[in-house]
Amino acid sequence: NRSGKQLMNVGADSQVRYIGLVQGDHVAVIGENRKLLAFPLAELPELEKGRGVILQRYKDGGLSDVCCFNLSDGLLWIDGSGRRQQVSGLETYLGKRASVGRNVPRGFNRSGKFDDRPS
Repeated sequence: NRSGKQLMNVGADSQVRYIGLVQGDHVAVIGENRKLLAFPLAELPELEKGRGVILQRYKDGGLSDVCCFNLSDGLLWIDGSGRRQQVSGLETYLGKRASVGRNVPRGFNRSGKFDDRPS
């Protein structure tokens, strides 16, 4: 920040993957293995700075993308053409934090990102 205070401690063999504003009551994560998991935001503990938590378990690969959403609104993503898509039957993807998840819904972005618009 502007006064030069440290936000988090990151070890030499670690890296920060995502920082963002949290808006919603659930978290959705997708792995490089194209598995989607959604869980309540309340399951995500607040830790001391520089500490991390496991969002999803992976046999191969790692985290591809993460987003927060309101369960009542449903999970939306934006495809490469800028169209908004929505998951129907979200209960299939609901689970406990740090579990594996299920295969992404049909039509989900091949990039594994919730927003696939070109930069």
